Amino acid sequence: MLPERRSTVVSSSSYLNPSGHNDNSFLLLRRGKKFGRIVKLKLSHFFLFFVSLFFFSCMFSGHKLLFHGSELLPHFEQNPYMKSHMLVSSEIDIGSNKSNIERPPGSKKRTKHLPCEVPLAESVDRILDPQDYLNFTRFSLGFVETETYDKPRFGGHQTLKERERSYSAINQTIHCGFVKGANGFHQGTGFDLSEMDRAYMKNCVVSVSSCIFGSSDFLRRPATKKISEFSKRNVCFVMFVDEQTLSKLASEGHVPDKQGFVGLWKTVVVSNLPYTDMRKTGKVPKFLSHRLFPSSRYSIWLDSKMRLTTDPILIIDFFLWRTKSEFAISNHYDRHCVWDEVLQNKRLNKYNHSAIDEQFMFYRSDGLKKFDPSDPNSPLPSYVPEGSFIVRAHTPMSNLFTCLWFNEVDRFTSRDQLSFAYTYLKLQRLNPDRPLRLNMFKDCERRALTKLFHHRVDSSPPSPPA
Repeated sequence: MLPERRSTVVSSSSYLNPSGHNDNSFLLLRRGKKFGRIVKLKLSHFFLFFVSLFFFSCMFSGHKLLFHGSELLPHFEQNPYMKSHMLVSSEIDIGSNKSNIERPPGSKKRTKHLPCEVPLAESVDRILDPQDYLNFTRFSLGFVETETYDKPRFGGHQTLKERERSYSAINQTIHCGFVKGANGFHQGTGFDLSEMDRAYMKNCVVSVSSCIFGSSDFLRRPATKKISEFSKRNVCFVMFVDEQTLSKLASEGHVPDKQGFVGLWKTVVVSNLPYTDMRKTGKVPKFLSHRLFPSSRYSIWLDSKMRLTTDPILIIDFFLWRTKSEFAISNHYDRHCVWDEVLQNKRLNKYNHSAIDEQFMFYRSDGLKKFDPSDPNSPLPSYVPEGSFIVRAHTPMSNLFTCLWFNEVDRFTSRDQLSFAYTYLKLQRLNPDRPLRLNMFKDCERRALTKLFHHRVDSSPPSPPA
């Protein structure tokens, strides 16, 4: 019965050929054609899917490439024409750079810079101020207070002859900011402070200072839990601001109390700013802390983009007392030669190109050489500092060095990385028996002691690039 049943089933489902006979091969052919159409349709769908996926992947990769290029050249974002023509990185480097400036080494790809371990003391209670620490070069250093000029300047009117003589570590009086008019010319030159704030700063023995001018940054309060009770009682934390910044900070909830404190920061309002360039005005508290805090023995400078996360006494112990240094600053995280720093400043339009060229030509003519990392006798591990964090003792050589460095900024550009190596090398060359005990430490150590933020806004260059 089973064979007959199978035969009946097959017969009933078979097709007739034109001669009237059953043809199972024709049925298989039709089914094969139908299966082929299904396979072809599915393959076409898969093909279209993969083509679309590849197309969108290319579009996405291209978008990322353009975005990365815009990060490498942030100054192009200010120019809509150049921004619309950012096609490929090689075209940006060669075609769009009007100054035809060569890229410094290491600038094509951003590197992530991380902090490293810093073996600080466990507590300030176990730290003693070394008795023989201040056994450095001693001489008397006075400062020019007044000048008889119709238009007095904050930095004074230093002649080239006076500038040359000021590099000698001898008993002398030099220009170091805060110069006022005299003999009927009592016009203020700027950086005016209230008598109450002056009295407060005069009593500071250890100071931590920073500044915000032109509302260029947010207020970064020191990490209170990281600061010892000893430092809270004995260290002055001073934030220099102008009226505009004070108003902006108050609108953001940082309202000073009756004594002018916002957390640990003592806000000191500066009126009559000495320079229209806010960067240059910021160099006053950065370099001239020995003048603002006349009784201070030690000071720490902190850029406003950074938050202090370490006790100041532990910092002074690690960078100064242990190394028997009187000035400590970190090297730059990428660049170590002034030649590269000049190219980078011009590439990013940090300052007027002609002014940078004038300053650089002056330094080269006075003996500044390229940094040679292979030279074991090189006086510095880097000729370019990361100047956002400075630790110093207020010794005569340290005070002289910062006055000289400030005078270079006052005379030339506000880009202090350009003048650091020249100032230090010239000071060392003219005083071979009276060295400045400088500790140029690794930048990763700076990152371990502070938390870095971005500025509120990127201020425009002080003058159009050449």
